Amino acid sequence: MSCDPVFTSIVAYLTEMDEHRPEIRSVVNSVELRRWYWTKDELLSECRRLGLRTSGGKFRLLDRICHFHDTGEVVFPGDKQPKVTSKFDWHSAPLSPETVITDSYKNSQNVRRFFKAHVGEHFKFNIASMAWMKANAGKTLADAVEAIKVMEAEAKQPGFKSQIADHNQFNQYTRDFLADNPEMGMKDVRHFWALKRALPSEDGRHRYDPADLRLKPKDA
Repeated sequence: MSCDPVFTSIVAYLTEMDEHRPEIRSVVNSVELRRWYWTKDELLSECRRLGLRTSGGKFRLLDRICHFHDTGEVVFPGDKQPKVTSKFDWHSAPLSPETVITDSYKNSQNVRRFFKAHVGEHFKFNIASMAWMKANAGKTLADAVEAIKVMEAEAKQPGFKSQIADHNQFNQYTRDFLADNPEMGMKDVRHFWALKRALPSEDGRHRYDPADLRLKPKDA
């Protein structure tokens, strides 16, 4: 198992800095807030307390809170969405390979049935296919079918790893931890993840590092 150059900085957090994860409501500086790991429940609770919107994923919630601390504004500019110009109903409109993907596109049972008919009964929406649909307004469902078939072929290649949602740090940590430590299991993952997320990080992202195996509880 290889050592990473950041080992020294991680040890420094434990031996030279006596930082403890604070209560989220006590942090009113956006830079400091972003250094720590927060659960979605904590972020939701803080958004409610501050009168902010509670929709979206963890990092959207964090962005809203940070914007509030920076400006005092309860409206986060990132929540403003471009005005939808199409009235095409993806829930009920007839779909064909020639159907153009519009800016009103929604993943729906109607769309799922179309892909099951044209890709195969095995079809399921995943992060990659949903991202493709969102990014390709103006193309057709025939284009989408071909793109999904390419994704499926790639998924069958040796060593392929499916994409993990950006906000799901624990799943990414689990994959990377077990890949580097195949002799260990989920009990070990949860142990070191708990220690890792109790530390601050430069960008608020908590990624696996081989040096994590040196982490110890504060009172150890």
